[in-house]
Amino acid sequence: MAELERAVEIAIEVAAEGRRGSNTGDFVDTVLARIAEKSNAGDYDAAAHEADEAFAQWQREEAERRQAADQSGLKLLQAGLNQDILRRDPASAANRIVRMVGLQHKAADRFQALRAKWSEWKVRGRDKGLNFDLEVAIELARRSQDLAVGSQETGIALNDLGTTLHVLGNRESGTARLEEAVAAYRAALEERTRDRAPLDWAMTQMNLGNSLLSLGERASDTARLDEAVAAYRLALKEQSRERVPLDWAMTQNNLGNALQTLGERAGGTARLEEAVAAYRLALKVQTRERVPLAWAMTQNNLGNVLQTLGARESGTVRLEEAVAAYRSALTERTRERVPLAWSMTQSNLGNALTRLGERESGTARLEEAVEAYRAALEEQTRERVPLDWAMTQNNLGAALRTIGARESGTAPLEAAVAAFRAALGELTRERVPLDWAMTQNNLGNALKSLGARAGEIALLEQAAAAHRRALGEFTRSVAPLRWASTHDNLGSALTELGVRESGLVHLEEAVAAYRMALEERALSRLPIDWAMTQTNLGIVLRILGKRSGDRAFVENAVAAHRGAVEVFAASGASHYLAVAQEELAKNLALIEQLRKH
Repeated sequence: MAELERAVEIAIEVAAEGRRGSNTGDFVDTVLARIAEKSNAGDYDAAAHEADEAFAQWQREEAERRQAADQSGLKLLQAGLNQDILRRDPASAANRIVRMVGLQHKAADRFQALRAKWSEWKVRGRDKGLNFDLEVAIELARRSQDLAVGSQETGIALNDLGTTLHVLGNRESGTARLEEAVAAYRAALEERTRDRAPLDWAMTQMNLGNSLLSLGERASDTARLDEAVAAYRLALKEQSRERVPLDWAMTQNNLGNALQTLGERAGGTARLEEAVAAYRLALKVQTRERVPLAWAMTQNNLGNVLQTLGARESGTVRLEEAVAAYRSALTERTRERVPLAWSMTQSNLGNALTRLGERESGTARLEEAVEAYRAALEEQTRERVPLDWAMTQNNLGAALRTIGARESGTAPLEAAVAAFRAALGELTRERVPLDWAMTQNNLGNALKSLGARAGEIALLEQAAAAHRRALGEFTRSVAPLRWASTHDNLGSALTELGVRESGLVHLEEAVAAYRMALEERALSRLPIDWAMTQTNLGIVLRILGKRSGDRAFVENAVAAHRGAVEVFAASGASHYLAVAQEELAKNLALIEQLRKH
């Protein structure tokens, strides 16, 4: 009885709806009238079918309406995003992108969708040198933490944040972003534990090592570098070649970078040879066909360590290998594809060409180096990558200074001084103490050459002062080889001062400086550097002998130059050999002259 009463109520309501219509529009009113008509006639199946068909039609139209509304919203958000880009507001840009993702994806899919947007902005910023895009990617990574569910997604978001901070931090002169990256990775490791997600843990360890390495390259001690090596070796405990070959190769490459940086600061070649081995291991997996850009990156890094080894060894084989490695890298690291990576390899190629040019007569290789540096600076602008710009300015100055020393006139030397001073605008002692010291040392060399050419004692005094400033950071305990190199350069400036002044004080100081340099520049470890310092020492000893009339000074000069000639002849360093032979001939002539008197 109750069901019948309920059916009657519904029938009455249907008839009433059909008569009075609705507030929902003509479509609904028409359908309701048809349903009432069929219901009044007792054809309930037809009435129900009418309702089903109408509802299906409404759903289709509503979906189209919602889609059109969403498209309108997306257009408005995109218009706002364009303005955020123009006004350089990464936080606002990220907020709009989050809203766009919200319109386009269900709640369960939004974390991955936002990650895809993060990747798009990060890759474009990384490969095209667009720092604003990286700033947007950083903001997106921060917001993805709000959408993360569980430790896995939280760890992913923190790792993403670290990688983006690392890329931008490498381009900036300060270290704040890099420190933030380290903090992000360490937070990620609390979520991505080794027992819970071993491969994710290993990847984050590798990324942590990268940021520690970047910080270590800017610090005056090796603590961060040692931490980086430890992080890479932890990562390799899970990243086996069999399990994840490309990740294993990447970590081998990064381990090579850390070992190379440590090796550059220490005496000997053990760390550098370890770095070469790590890079060659990586290249067994990172083939050009498989991963062309990763292959090119490791070729570039291999070139760097070969160049450092070549600088410490006699002969030019390693340096020629370095040039070949850089040129290989440039076949994939093109300016169109990865402009900043291209410019970095151009700068590195310039360094190797400069090293070769220093050992050869003429200036052909040095002119090639200058071309490479100037090409690099077309992409490495001060606004975009201030530290890279400054480092390439420093390297350009070194090549110009060597050209200027071999040519008449002062234009290349003046250009070298200007390049070093420009570099010091970014390479400050507070930010990057060792790079600051290196550039001070190079500035001293250019000022010495310019002062000697122009006969200006003031410039020579500035040169000596620059070398002494460099020694404030290049201590023997922190950077023994750079300490030795700077003492050699200081000796050269003091020699030039001593030649132009009466008395022996500056000349005796020069001898002391050269002998300090030789405490680290041993013949067994660094034959070319040893021979260069012996050449310089021989010159000042001859000058002392001539002024004092003491043949013992000149005989010591002969011994120094004979040793240098033997090393340069064996190594094929033709320019240095010619200089040492000329100085030896002067010594022998002076001894003969002193005998007659």
